[in-house]
Order: sequence, then C-alpha cells, then structure tokens
Amino acid sequence: MENTVPITARPSLRARISALYENDLWHSFRSHPSAIFATVLLAIVAFTALFAPMIAPQNPYDLAALELWNSEIPPIWNEAGQWPYILGTDTQGRDILSAVLYGSRISLIIGFASVLLALSVGLTLGLMAGYFGGWIDNVIMRMGDVLLSMPFILIAILITAVANASLPPGLKDVLAAPILVFAIAVPSWVQYARTVRASAMVEAKKEYVQAAKLIRVKSWRIMLQHILPNCLTPIMVAATLNFGVAILSEATLSFLGVGIPPDQPSLGTLIRIGNQYLFSGLWWIVVFPSIQLCLIVLSVNMIGDWLRDALNPKLR
Repeated sequence: MENTVPITARPSLRARISALYENDLWHSFRSHPSAIFATVLLAIVAFTALFAPMIAPQNPYDLAALELWNSEIPPIWNEAGQWPYILGTDTQGRDILSAVLYGSRISLIIGFASVLLALSVGLTLGLMAGYFGGWIDNVIMRMGDVLLSMPFILIAILITAVANASLPPGLKDVLAAPILVFAIAVPSWVQYARTVRASAMVEAKKEYVQAAKLIRVKSWRIMLQHILPNCLTPIMVAATLNFGVAILSEATLSFLGVGIPPDQPSLGTLIRIGNQYLFSGLWWIVVFPSIQLCLIVLSVNMIGDWLRDALNPKLR
C-alpha cells in the first residue's frame, strides 16, 4: 500500500468566525463599553459623511443650490426655523447640516490619508534605521530630531505657504487637499520611525534574524516578513491616536486660512467662517461643526485608549 500524506482541511467559515469571536482582542472589545460606544459613534459619523450626497438635503458645493433669501435661518426647534434646514443656514443660505456632513467627509479623508502617508514613510525609515544602524541610522534620526525641534503647526504652515506661493493660481485650490495631507504627514512620520526603530533594533539581534542572514535571505525580505510583524502592535496604537491628531491639525490649518478653500469647506473651514458671526447671534454656524469635530476626535481617542490597553501584555 502506498504511503499517503494526510491533507489538512481548511477551517470552515463558521470555524473562522468562532475563532474570531473567541479572540482576546474581540473579547476585550466586547467587555469595554466606552470602546463600543466610540466605535458606533465613529461608524455613524463615517457612514453619514460617506453617503452625504444621499442624506444631506443640499449640496453645499453647488452655488446654484444656494438661496440668499433662506440665509441666517435658525435651527428647526427655533420659532423662526424652517424645514428642511434642521440645523439652520449660514449667511449664504448654505444648509448647516449638509455642510457638516460634507465637511466631515473631507476632514476624515485628509486625516486618514495623512496618517497613511506618515505611517508608510515612518515604517520604511524606521526599519532601515533599526536594521542597518550605522550612518543610515544617524542620518534618519537626525532628520527626525530636526523636525521635532520645530513646532508641528509651524512646519505645516511653512509647507502650505511655500506650496501656495510656488503653484499657479489655477492649481492652488485643486491641490489644496494633497498639499495639506503632505504638510500634516511630514512632521508626523518621526514618531512611527522612532517606534519601529526601537523594535527593529531588538528584533535584529535575535537568533531567527541572524539565521536568516546566514542563509543569505535578502534584507528587505527579513525586514518585511520577520521584523515588521513584531513591530505592528505599538504602531497600531500610535496610528489610531494620531488619526485624531491629524484631523485636529487639518481643522487648525483650515481655521488659520491655509487649509481647505472656502468653496470646499472642511470642518475647520466651517468653524473659521462661523466664528466671524458668533457675536452676531448666529451661533449655530460655528457650534454644530465644532460639536462634530469634537465627536470625531473623542471617538478616535477613546478607541485608541482601548486599543493601547488591550494590546498591552502587562495588563492581560
């Protein structure tokens, strides 16, 4: 009789779902009410922002849809409120609810893109610095020290100012979002690089990495397949917390007038515009975008705090 090698069957979908349900991270999430609340809140904000064209009663970017005779209408619960302007309108007849939904989408996209860009650069440079060491480590870390020696907001303002001064007028508004993403990501990659470098230096001295070097495994393969998976836990926590910081940074830059242009308002732009009419009695123009910004950042920070505790082996 021929010898046969048994073939291990792949786990079924039910087995995979059951294993996921019994995972320690999922168990920690189910037993953490604030994390559940923050996740649901962030999911609602992201869903309404993503499907804003179908939910919002007005397109705030369409100037033809704005009606000046419907300007400065208070929220619907006020005696002078009108339907469908639930949260009122601004001085141009723009529906505040629609502007908040569309502005949330811009803020979330810019925050996510800037974190993704900073994470990619930080992971790459951090792995190189921790694995190779020597002059490569010194050059990368000194670049990070230079960026950390300057205020975050000053670097972002400098980048946006230089970009706006260099670009022709027709491209300033078109490239406003990519420039803002780049300006937020430039000073943000240092934290990821330092975190990955510290973990990579420890992993590079372990026996499995030395064995891979002896059998002449390529350096990029060792860094990506062996060292990087052991560095992801602190990076996940840092990326989650920095997502809220990136959204706040975008709002700050837009509030200062160097971010998203007024014809495509983000939450920061809406707050800047509404702040001009705060003492004129039109409080709803600035209050509701501010509340939305606070809800987004609060939910992200709560998820980050839970993730930091859940992935900390000392707290298990």
